[in-house]
Amino acid sequence: MLKVAIIGAGAISGAHISAYLAFPERCQIVAVVDIYVEKAQKRINEYGLEGAQAVTDYTELLALNIDLVSVCTPPYTHAPIACDFMQAGAHVLVEKPMASSLEEADLMLRAAQASGKLLSVVAQNRFTTPMMKLKGVLDSKRMGPIVHVQVDSFWWRGHNYYDLWWRGTWEKEGGGCTLNHAVHHIDAMLWMMGPPVELQAMMANTAHDNAEVEDISMSMLRFQEGALGMITSSVVHHGEDQQLIFQGKEARVSAPWKVVASTARNNGFPEPNRELEHQIQKLADELPDVIHVGHAGQVENVLNAIETGSPLLVDGQSGRNTLELIVGIYKSASTGEKVVFPLGSEDAFYTREGIMQHAVHFYEKKTTVDNFEDSSITLGSKLDS
Repeated sequence: MLKVAIIGAGAISGAHISAYLAFPERCQIVAVVDIYVEKAQKRINEYGLEGAQAVTDYTELLALNIDLVSVCTPPYTHAPIACDFMQAGAHVLVEKPMASSLEEADLMLRAAQASGKLLSVVAQNRFTTPMMKLKGVLDSKRMGPIVHVQVDSFWWRGHNYYDLWWRGTWEKEGGGCTLNHAVHHIDAMLWMMGPPVELQAMMANTAHDNAEVEDISMSMLRFQEGALGMITSSVVHHGEDQQLIFQGKEARVSAPWKVVASTARNNGFPEPNRELEHQIQKLADELPDVIHVGHAGQVENVLNAIETGSPLLVDGQSGRNTLELIVGIYKSASTGEKVVFPLGSEDAFYTREGIMQHAVHFYEKKTTVDNFEDSSITLGSKLDS
């Protein structure tokens, strides 16, 4: 029975707790940590975590032989917490984004390598049937070479969303909607496409004058094999619609699921290729459904890796790759320059201090609240029809 600790009792912690509770014969939550101990205790009471203790300082757990921790705290705290626990002998599942800088991400990767412990970064959207089937279809190459990818990460957040004490600052949140909302869709795109070689980006803050960071960004990408891409990240889009569209030479597939294939008439204009559409649809239909969805699926993957040595679907390097692309967006949007990958330790945007110094500060954060009333949050669409 693996002993689990939840670090941070904010809104996202409930998804982690529920995920671990799906595997009661394999793990037990023994502690919930939060700087507000009453929040930790509320989570324990809410989920009936018998025997779990509420703790205000995570360092109290470092000597207790915890097997696995979920880090659900603000991004700027991820690196020290994750490194401390890995050095103490615990495996780590850390919420997105992996860290608030590439320097911190590299510290986490080195700690994982030195300790021999697993480091997984939350990307729960991978663990859904639509995403797994989309990945399977793309891997089949039935669409031909990919020529264009479109990522629309459309969300809406009210002005007061950025009143929370750590949000809306380059120092503590590390960025705006690109880092903390589009991160999941960027992860999925990289999982399916691989990394781009260069990008050009713009960003703005159009509706949240209580935040330093962006509330919308747009990025154009070029991939190694010549494909182009577009990423739009937003918290100003009403309706909170998200989609990923992959245009192949022979066909188009997307999440939410849609398949379209075309052939050329004598004059070059399109006509439907129903046979290829049926072939791709049949392939998708035959791929298995995901049993444990979202956070539960990722927790199952981590538990399997601990118990059997099977590979992580989302490891620390995957988390860093996603962060590197996002940092590249911030660099290009702040400097107006084209960014070429990879970004090395000598780059001005490699450290949190460098980002704080060089990234555009749209507004000063003037309103701060310690905590919002506990209420439900939206985790985005499941990208199915």
